[in-house]
Amino acid sequence: MSFADSSNLESQPTTWRRTDDPQYADDPEFQSFTNDLSDKLFSLTSNISRLSNQIALLGTRRETERVRERVQNLLNETGDGFKDIGEGLKKVNAWHDLGPSQKYTQGKLSQEFRASLNEFQSLQRQALEKQRASATAAKAALDHEGGGDDASGQGQQDLLLQQQQQQQEPRLANQDEVDFQESLIIERESEIRNIEQSVGELNELSRDVAHMVHEQGTNLDVIADNVTNTRDDTRNADSQLRTASRHQKSARGKMCCLLLILMVVLTIIILAAVLG
Repeated sequence: MSFADSSNLESQPTTWRRTDDPQYADDPEFQSFTNDLSDKLFSLTSNISRLSNQIALLGTRRETERVRERVQNLLNETGDGFKDIGEGLKKVNAWHDLGPSQKYTQGKLSQEFRASLNEFQSLQRQALEKQRASATAAKAALDHEGGGDDASGQGQQDLLLQQQQQQQEPRLANQDEVDFQESLIIERESEIRNIEQSVGELNELSRDVAHMVHEQGTNLDVIADNVTNTRDDTRNADSQLRTASRHQKSARGKMCCLLLILMVVLTIIILAAVLG
């Protein structure tokens, strides 16, 4: 299917007129529904761009709790948006009595959705990898710190007993820090599980959309062939009409010449008869 064919098809009216039932002169519901899905998909592309910028900050010095929160919110919001549009696409795919231009709109929307979904899933995997790496590093740092405290306690038991009162407040402060770090690790693990669950759900959605695109591919090929055949037939008809027009003009010219010759001959005959 060439770009020229796609342009020709897109230029066709988006409504389809049924000849067998006057009350179905067009289908504004289909047009409104697909336009709404297209608008939602466009808004998700903006989310994807923002998400890409925020994920790039993970694992760098610019990573903050606010950055991680924005990443998680964008992942949740965009994932829910794709699920919503996916359900809409299933409804579009099951729509009955579609004309050629509507089938093209159906297939084009599915392909655009699939491309955007693949891009989002790639960002999901990046975020998941960085979150896992961050959680692993935090666990390792916490374990190392805890191990150091245990070794120090075993080597200086008598000194710790003698200075218990003096070290009570620092120990409480260190424990608070440990508790805080553990809470962060638990929170990150929860975020990781949420991302993993969303990845699984969107993988299933991606397979469904891929199946729809595959089924619609045959229809789009048929539509493209019809467009090409119609274009060729129109060009042939135009060429034949031009040829017929030239022949008709030529025939009229010959007829005029014959009439002129007949008039001259008749004039000569009449003059000869009068003068004779």
